[in-house]
Amino acid sequence: MDGLMMRTELVLTHFLERARMLFPKREIVSRMPGGTHRETYAEAYERIKKLANVLQGRLGIGPGDRVGTFAWNHYRHFEAYFAIPGIGAVCHTLNIRLFPEQLVYIANHAEDKVVLLDECLIDAWLGFADQLTTIETYVLMGDGEFSTPESRKRLADATGVNVVDYEDLLAEASAELEWPEFSEDTACFMCYTSGTTGDPKGVLYSHRGLYIHSFNHCIVDAHRISETDSVLPIVPMFHANAWGLPFSCAMVGAKQVFAGAAPTPADIAQLIQDEKVTFSGAVPTVWLGMLEVADQYDLSSMKRLVCGGSAVPRSLIQRYQDRFGITIQQGYGMTETGPLAVMCHIKSDVAEGLDKESLLDLQSKQGILMPSVEMRIADEDDNDVPWDGETMGEICFRGNFIASEYYKDDRSAGTFRNGWLHTGDVATVDEHGYIQITDRTKDLIKTGGEWISSVDLETKIMGHPKVLEAAVIAVPHTKWQERPVACVVTAKGETLTEQEVLDFLEPLVAKWWLPDKVIFIDEVPKTSVGKFDKKVLRAKHGDPLE
Repeated sequence: MDGLMMRTELVLTHFLERARMLFPKREIVSRMPGGTHRETYAEAYERIKKLANVLQGRLGIGPGDRVGTFAWNHYRHFEAYFAIPGIGAVCHTLNIRLFPEQLVYIANHAEDKVVLLDECLIDAWLGFADQLTTIETYVLMGDGEFSTPESRKRLADATGVNVVDYEDLLAEASAELEWPEFSEDTACFMCYTSGTTGDPKGVLYSHRGLYIHSFNHCIVDAHRISETDSVLPIVPMFHANAWGLPFSCAMVGAKQVFAGAAPTPADIAQLIQDEKVTFSGAVPTVWLGMLEVADQYDLSSMKRLVCGGSAVPRSLIQRYQDRFGITIQQGYGMTETGPLAVMCHIKSDVAEGLDKESLLDLQSKQGILMPSVEMRIADEDDNDVPWDGETMGEICFRGNFIASEYYKDDRSAGTFRNGWLHTGDVATVDEHGYIQITDRTKDLIKTGGEWISSVDLETKIMGHPKVLEAAVIAVPHTKWQERPVACVVTAKGETLTEQEVLDFLEPLVAKWWLPDKVIFIDEVPKTSVGKFDKKVLRAKHGDPLE
């Protein structure tokens, strides 16, 4: 047909080529055990091509083969992010915080052929490696410049699998490579859900999906990442592709800062200060922990933080604004949504005339839909509910970077129905399109025929100045079916009573929302991705109430 535009395949190597051509001196900085490692996009480009040649040649990786990574955030992991999909293979990021039995299931189900493994994680890996059936080669990424011969021998002896050093492979490889051509619909990454119920479920991402997702990241009404930014993705590279930040940063040529193995709040604050970080992303528990040390560092370069993974307490947003002048933006999504589907951009017509308190209320919502994503809110009968800010329903998505099914899993039918992803998250949407998550379907509390949002209760409790964390669970009740119980962690050096918590809540919620019990605990248990693990709390504190 006359008049149509040219077509080129939307593949991730375009971002790499652009970074090499236009931003060759921009840095990729990693906190490593031996000190700070620095390389430029130009240097990374050469190493990525060498790794691609090694994968295709010596290691026998072909199109569609899965290459696992079991690693922290650092420059070698970044190189794998582009080398593996660049040859048409699939980068499978293994979550180092999952239970061994889950990792065994995931690696075998994905049929990983090669695994890139951090030397510091050998002990964790050997706890289950004898149960893995498809791995042919381990590539050991050293804590120093090279992995040690002792580590390589220990891994080889324990597994009976060939073990090679990452830097040795690159040293002998050529950087001469023409990227192979393939469809933009080719799978490039693979992540598994954290498996809170049953075995984890695999999600495949396409080049096209992640390409479009990266553009969404960088628009002004989302993360607005540009080449002037210094970006610190604290969210792990083994969880939903570090929310896509390594791709979007490469696309625009932003400086990238990686926090390395097991970073503490002090490590993160030091990186922000030293590398003049302007943008970062992490779950709320990370930013809560940062408050303990933030006053000891210069965070003046930081302009904005993105926070997701669970609802962001209003009090946390206010603390960062008041103490540091830093804006926290909520984002919402999940492994199945690429992951960013919603971002809390404050629309000008909505913000006009709002006072500070009303603006904070708005910032406490998850936000509005990103471009290229469609949404509906459905009731129990799969009928659309009104966008009135009050009626609750399950969030359903579809779009160019939304998964269409789980990888080789017959549980797909329960989640993907009639062309929509049913998220299991319950929310309201107001007339302006702002989404407010009220709960996971399994965490809603049904009492006397009415619903209570555990998330709403948690965020309100965390508004108390003496509270560090709070998780609310549903406990069986002989009369009301279920009642809320609050598990509270007090801030360091503070004391708090149950009555103080209830008195604080009383003017904020309906009387029947008040928890029947407040339990004080040392720490809220977390899932592998930093979310509150309520199944642990329910098991420990879920005895029926009378």
